[in-house]
Amino acid sequence: MLNNLENDSIFTPEQVLENRGRVAIFIDGSNLFYAALQLGIEIDYTKLLCRLTGGSRLLRSFFYTGVDRTNEKQQGFLLWMRRNGYRVIAKDLVQLPDGSKKANLDVEIAVDMMALVDSYDTAVLVSGDGDLAYAVNSVSYRGVRVEVVSLRSMTSDSLINVSDRYIDLEAIKEDIQKTPRQSYPYRPLSGIGFLEDPRTSDGHLEIQE
Repeated sequence: MLNNLENDSIFTPEQVLENRGRVAIFIDGSNLFYAALQLGIEIDYTKLLCRLTGGSRLLRSFFYTGVDRTNEKQQGFLLWMRRNGYRVIAKDLVQLPDGSKKANLDVEIAVDMMALVDSYDTAVLVSGDGDLAYAVNSVSYRGVRVEVVSLRSMTSDSLINVSDRYIDLEAIKEDIQKTPRQSYPYRPLSGIGFLEDPRTSDGHLEIQE
């Protein structure tokens, strides 16, 4: 496995990354949100996209999240995401018997990884969910390199074991977190402007299951 080779210093990080080819990014929004809570940071999604792409050719970046259609702040945040490099896959939250709300998007992530397998060379999966290990293993057998990015304490060993490279969010948190009074380096692709600045929208954080 490449992550073991890196630890043994057989390859430098630059050598490991130089043949990434076309990159497709798959982000489990709920998993990332709870990881950020554990780290005590707020994610800057522009920085995140740049860090995960790493100078390679980006095919597409998918962001999977549960949504509350009545939450205007979350809708504003998702609109910003769509206009700034992300393809948002949203699923309505379902209320559980205990009163909590949840939306499981594992199937959507797995299906998209498989459906596009001939269009990318490297998959970057931002999730620690072990339920995705089978999908990761399957695309690996199709010749795809898989990088898993997540918080170690929230990551299944089975997912790490089938990945080619594992990156702990703890190690890159300085590269992806928001900073005070930060401005984004480019405007929404539509040129219309923000409906709402996600830096001041905390409503979406409550329901990103």
